[in-house]
Amino acid sequence: SQLHIRGFEPTRALNASGWSDADILSQRVPAFVESVLASKHRTERGFDLRDAALVVATLDQLIFDAESALLEKVYSQQRWSVKASLDTSALGGILESYMVHWMMGNDSASIRALLSNRSLLESAFPHWGELAVFTRGERAAVDFRRQRAPTQAARAGLSRPGHNGLSSGYSFEDAHSIVGGITRAFGSYWESECSSMKSALVAMDTHHTGRVPMSKFYGTGMGEDWRFGESESYLRELGALDESSALLGKQVIIPNYIQAASNCIVSAPHYLVCCTNDCEEILGEIEQAVGAPVAEPAVLLEIVGNMSSHTDLDSEEVMVRLGSGSGSLTAQLEQIAATHGGQVPLHGRLFAQWLHYAFPRECPFPHKAGDASALTPAEFGRGFVASESEMKMHTSANASSPMNVTMGREELQWMSQWSEEEELIADYRASGLSARWGSVGSLAWRLGALLVVGGLVGALGLGGRKGVAGSVLLPTHSKSHYV
Repeated sequence: SQLHIRGFEPTRALNASGWSDADILSQRVPAFVESVLASKHRTERGFDLRDAALVVATLDQLIFDAESALLEKVYSQQRWSVKASLDTSALGGILESYMVHWMMGNDSASIRALLSNRSLLESAFPHWGELAVFTRGERAAVDFRRQRAPTQAARAGLSRPGHNGLSSGYSFEDAHSIVGGITRAFGSYWESECSSMKSALVAMDTHHTGRVPMSKFYGTGMGEDWRFGESESYLRELGALDESSALLGKQVIIPNYIQAASNCIVSAPHYLVCCTNDCEEILGEIEQAVGAPVAEPAVLLEIVGNMSSHTDLDSEEVMVRLGSGSGSLTAQLEQIAATHGGQVPLHGRLFAQWLHYAFPRECPFPHKAGDASALTPAEFGRGFVASESEMKMHTSANASSPMNVTMGREELQWMSQWSEEEELIADYRASGLSARWGSVGSLAWRLGALLVVGGLVGALGLGGRKGVAGSVLLPTHSKSHYV
């Protein structure tokens, strides 16, 4: 999913109790849900499917309410009553204003400037013309539903009586249905930009380690069209920086960077709209093939050995990467299993780490809980972008770099970031594992996170509730990613 729910980020720092006062859940969810998440239920029983369903339904309501509140704000600013029936032109103005508010958040001055100057709007937003076409497509989808099944649309609360395929007017409910479709589909629509960004990074990863030296990341030209400009300190905060190799120096981890909050196109109060996590499909295929929460190393090696279609590495390179002998990925997987009585938990940190090295451009490196954050540029502060002197410092190091194209992965210390700390999202003792359970409690919340991320897109299709506007920072508003 491209929706990252605030409070459920994998990089989220934890306090001793596992839930902080700043969490989205403690701010907004009903008391009975919070009491479940913060009570003995969490530590004594863990979260089951029903608990996850309650949280998903609550988050669905929060997102619906946030859309409604922002849409009401736009109606008010354009002096329309929410009871008004709008023609196509008026609806177009509402949707255009909504998109600017949604993507710019609380930056009122910039919103006013953009909405009052068409030329500025089209130059400030990348591909604004395509965004307008996308919005019109969502409106056409609502038109189709009104024409095809007007009774069902009205019963579901997606339209108001009298507003159907035979009517040229659009109700507030129609407009809300359109913006709800935008929320659900926008991440997929914007994925082409994420793919372009990843391709640029992959082209710099000559050794197929999923890492780019800082000198290449900042680029030798540092021209106006150069995409990558986060500061070293911000990259470190995001968990996108590998500083473990004394030989190679600091490197940007491609999947961690792609998934970082700095690349999320929308930052709303309850969620971020970000790039797709390519590793979700890989893990999903493994889960389907195994059909259990744990598996033996031989089973996993056979599955992963036939998964070259999920990566730009060919099948031969995947097999070479798995390898054999001390220090190989095969040996590492067997060591993980030895830690857990001969079975590998599929939802532990060590297996996620193993997947990262098996698919270094697709699967992010799993930092230990609390070691990285999901701060947006606005939340991090003014130092999020690298200064020209910082960029020059790193690019000048390129000439003295010891890396060359003939060096093998072992010489490159390609697994120097590996660590032995395990973290599990559930109690696997029912599966017969003899694991070290020290960190299970601190990560119990991630079970809910996985279920929410997996099911939220479907849950968002639930419709028919009622009216919290957002804190949004468009990446292109702060750095020139999209050119």
